[in-house]
Amino acid sequence: MLSEEELVAHRRGKWSVPSVPHKGWHCVDVEDLGAPQQECEMCESQTIRYVHHMEHPEYPDALAVGCVCAGHMEGSLMAARHREASMRSRTAKRARWLSRTWKVSTKGNPTIKADEFRVTVYQRGSGYGATIAALDGSTLQHARRNYPTLDQAKFAAFDHITRLLAQVSQ
Repeated sequence: MLSEEELVAHRRGKWSVPSVPHKGWHCVDVEDLGAPQQECEMCESQTIRYVHHMEHPEYPDALAVGCVCAGHMEGSLMAARHREASMRSRTAKRARWLSRTWKVSTKGNPTIKADEFRVTVYQRGSGYGATIAALDGSTLQHARRNYPTLDQAKFAAFDHITRLLAQVSQ
């Protein structure tokens, strides 16, 4: 089986289509599918787990691609690898999120400091909500919805922090 680098070099998939731009793309999001399960939409050969969603001003659709294709499309393999390494790190951190030591607030709610934020999870109605506050006082956000379990509210807070950190790094 060819590596993603070799697929680009052999001009597989959309790499061989002249009407598809090969440079000048930018990444709008990175997603972890949990396991390799989607085919790269650029080389159309590599099965990927970490999906880089790429857009180009002269192409009508966003493409869901692997790391190497993303790097070639945007002209920086290092940037694509950095994004993917950050996503892998966040995935590992998320796996440990519930087992971390959560303190109990003065109101009796689970709370934790992580990534320059304080997360507090609390019962709200028949479910659970969460508040995320930047430690520097710049932001305070409350979950818009209720979550059926305490753990789901904790994971939702983690995922929201991940989105906030991704916005800062773009």
